[in-house]
Amino acid sequence: MSDFSMNEMQEMQRALQARYQDKWEPISPETGKNKLLWMIGEVGEVIDIVKKHGDVRASTDAGSRKALIEELADVLMYYNDVMLCYGVSVDELKRAYREKHEKNMTRW
Repeated sequence: MSDFSMNEMQEMQRALQARYQDKWEPISPETGKNKLLWMIGEVGEVIDIVKKHGDVRASTDAGSRKALIEELADVLMYYNDVMLCYGVSVDELKRAYREKHEKNMTRW
């Protein structure tokens, strides 16, 4: 399987948002906070799986792992929505990620 890029994820989210534009709130800075809250809810669902099944089983048991990965995908979907709401480009994120990585590599 090839790499799954942020650009691909962003394009998929744009398509999803366009498809449900009459049912979902629009992508805009005004709705960014709501998308963050939904994302936090999805993180909570990831945590629930780990709490319910345990660390090892969540990563090794086929059913638990499938549920874990599905919830992680939901987190990423909302993460990409947040980026779209605030107009954060993939290049901006990449630059900030690299800068933060370099800082963390020399932090301790």
